[in-house]
Amino acid sequence: MESVDLLLTNITQLVTCAGSGAPKRGAAMRDLGIIEGAALAAQDGVIVAVGKSEDLLRIYRSENHEDCRRRAVIPGFVDCHTHAIFAGNRLDEFEMRLSGATYMEIMAAGGGIRKTMRATRAASLDDLRETLLERIERMMQTGTTTAEIKTGYGLDVETEVRLLEVIDWAAERYPMRLLPTFLGAHAVPPEFPDAESYTRHVIEVMLPAVRAWYAASWFARQGTPLFVDVFCEQGVFDVDQARRILQAGQALGMAAKAHVDEFVNLGGVPMAVALDAVSVDHLDVTPDHELERLAASKTVGIMLPAVNFNLGSHHYGSARRLIDAGGILALATDYNPGSAPTTSIPMTMAIACRYQKLTPAEALNAVTLNAAYAIGMGGRIGSIEVGKQADLLILNEPDYRAAAYEFGGNPIWRVGAKGALLWHSW
Repeated sequence: MESVDLLLTNITQLVTCAGSGAPKRGAAMRDLGIIEGAALAAQDGVIVAVGKSEDLLRIYRSENHEDCRRRAVIPGFVDCHTHAIFAGNRLDEFEMRLSGATYMEIMAAGGGIRKTMRATRAASLDDLRETLLERIERMMQTGTTTAEIKTGYGLDVETEVRLLEVIDWAAERYPMRLLPTFLGAHAVPPEFPDAESYTRHVIEVMLPAVRAWYAASWFARQGTPLFVDVFCEQGVFDVDQARRILQAGQALGMAAKAHVDEFVNLGGVPMAVALDAVSVDHLDVTPDHELERLAASKTVGIMLPAVNFNLGSHHYGSARRLIDAGGILALATDYNPGSAPTTSIPMTMAIACRYQKLTPAEALNAVTLNAAYAIGMGGRIGSIEVGKQADLLILNEPDYRAAAYEFGGNPIWRVGAKGALLWHSW
């Protein structure tokens, strides 16, 4: 018999989310590639076999043989949009919103992103490291095995680079896969009189400094991509400014992402699609004709329903429309201290199923395979297939639908990342 590092057997449903070398669109979003009565083998952090338990037990043995006790196994969650590195909190603004203030009103009064900017600039390196590790540990406990993390709470060269350094430091030491995004264009800091002057600063000063940092980083040595992002929104950066920032980042080798249509439609989707952006994120007020243009492209539409839930909105992005038009839908938490203070992908799935009318299968594909493509990693993670990284979750229940059915708790029994079982719920 062949010895492997990890052998999982007695799996009721092995939910592979296997694709065909591409993200899932349309009706394929309901296809999960389930193997019943299954087993899985991994060696050196990579999946080497999937199939029926009786078949794999004849071929493989392992000192790390986990009996899944008739539970379901699914791919590890990919949280493809987070703002997990920051200092401070916005508990006061939470109460202000409950009293009627809007997110943009709070931001215009100097709160919101600027409040977190002030706390983050003042934070020590040790504080930033400690809080980031605590947050990614909480992410992993609810099943996230890969997370994209944006900067954007420094808004000056020194702090933005320090945030990237902390993400890089954590990625080298923690088993969760982390990917960095430079979001210097998150808001206009108080040192600048207007968005245009800050846009020029981002392009001429910040982006070259970030590119120089990246060239010497652990991320670069590992071949992990660096993204550039911008908040294209009324009162922040307009479409022309967003386009110029993204183009400048692309010229330096960064893949483009964009926050668009969270509150006001400015035409950010067609702008980003024309640039071949990897993703456009939020899409809460994107009109149907722009969703159809997005659906015809290779750009992933990332929706963030925990934001709408947290802000008390009765309006959610048209996920159903994007799927039915044949687009690529991903879901993410948008974890941040203001609009989405949650690290839980299961809660995000629960909201999307209830308020955006996704099926559990569609929601699962949106937080695994499609989310992996939203960060340029679809060939390595996001599904349980031979040759991919062994990131997987053993649920508490025998049916994968439990991941979206239960909310407010944790449906995960064990978490595996890079072929190692790292966390369990008992």
